Amino acid sequence: MKLFTSEQIRKADAYTIEHEPISGIDLMERAATNTFNFIIENFENKTSYKVLAGPGNNGGDGLVIARLLADKNISTEVFIIKFTDKFSDDFNTNLQRLKEQNKVKIIEITLAGQLPKFDKQDIIIDAIFGSGLSRPIEGFIADIIHKLNKLNNTIISIDIPSGLFGEDNSKNINENILIANQTISFQFPKISFLLPENSKYLGKIKIIPIGIHPEYIAKTSTNYFYTLKNNIKLKTRKKYDHKGNYGHALLVAGGYGKSGAGILSSKACLRSGIGLLSTFIPKSSYHIFQTATPETMVYTYDDINNSVEIPDLSSFNTMGIGPGIGTNRLSLAIISELIQKFNKPMIIDADGLNILAENKHLFKHLPENSILTPHPGEFKRLTKNYKNDTEKLELLKNLAVENKIYVVLKGAHSILATPSGKFYFNSTGNPGMATAGSGDVLTGVILALLAQNYTPKDAAIFGTFIHGLAGDFAKEKTGEISLIASDIIDNLAKSFSSI
Repeated sequence: MKLFTSEQIRKADAYTIEHEPISGIDLMERAATNTFNFIIENFENKTSYKVLAGPGNNGGDGLVIARLLADKNISTEVFIIKFTDKFSDDFNTNLQRLKEQNKVKIIEITLAGQLPKFDKQDIIIDAIFGSGLSRPIEGFIADIIHKLNKLNNTIISIDIPSGLFGEDNSKNINENILIANQTISFQFPKISFLLPENSKYLGKIKIIPIGIHPEYIAKTSTNYFYTLKNNIKLKTRKKYDHKGNYGHALLVAGGYGKSGAGILSSKACLRSGIGLLSTFIPKSSYHIFQTATPETMVYTYDDINNSVEIPDLSSFNTMGIGPGIGTNRLSLAIISELIQKFNKPMIIDADGLNILAENKHLFKHLPENSILTPHPGEFKRLTKNYKNDTEKLELLKNLAVENKIYVVLKGAHSILATPSGKFYFNSTGNPGMATAGSGDVLTGVILALLAQNYTPKDAAIFGTFIHGLAGDFAKEKTGEISLIASDIIDNLAKSFSSI
């Protein structure tokens, strides 16, 4: 799914109005009606609603919702936050319709002190500002936000929590942003919804389709994307295929005391369709690897006497480096030689990333289109500390573009940055996956897809999605607290088959 900036979304509305064609007021009615339907289906309709409406089209959405609630004989009041005498045309039209309905009390608010006390059963609908807001909230509206944020009432924000910007919030005033329990947005997630620093404002997120013209979506370019199940296109297997058709990868993993990381990665790789997997491990891990993953072939090096002989690399079409290898001199020597000898895209994770961070000269030897999969701590070591998520995205893009590689920054909505400067946000996964070994599993999944000749871009996008989906299936069985990395592996088969 393409993601658009607030300005592009404004143009999408205008394009839809012109080319559907549909009037602006009817497009607002459609969006607000779909929002109302979601509210009625998911919130107690015997309660009372207090709608806070600003003077723009976001406020107009709120007025439509208030009218539809009143049509259902649900107690509803509207508070117009009047910080200007200029109201949008569609706001005025819906205000007149609300007055003609004559079921809703309408009160104008020009001071924060005029805001009434809310009963505990009141649900507050925030329709003060939409995604078109370009300046931090100040003055008496900020005072209103402060009052609302102290309440225990359920708050539903329409389009976006008032005060939050659609993209860059680095210059925003955080305490002047409304904290919602539910955000109902239109057609696409806002880019800011997918960044960790904004999660506290959003609550649960629901994206409501409103019929934006598909032609606008198709022809409008963007650097931001959101991966959904219909974006995942897996290859089909032919009747007479054999294991040689599905690639042979070398996984460098499993140092002393961390054999489990390599085993998890190996098992995930094997469960993700690879034809042949070889591992390059220390002799001290040999027996446990052969026992835990009998499908894996094993090469070893002498970690006791610090003696290494790199295996012949000609039979491998890709390589994974990092899970559990440690950051000692021997590991550095192994990685340095492998990176310089192997000229095909590879995946590097975990201790492999830490070695890269400490030896940045190795980046010049890294094969183009390789994939790095850092968690936030590893990412900071690879780049530098960042002040906010906007700066983080810039660092992420620079790392990918300057080194002509793909970088998956792991976390909620894991972000893939491409060598062309585009971002792909993942839609699967849950907090239960914040557990030891989860990243090692991801490495195995992506490695298997690389071996099967998926492009590095598709391997990174598909692998991240499939990994998160397996975690979601695991959550259904174990819950979030008890979920472990092995549970993700156990659900890879279901993840693949569901796609």
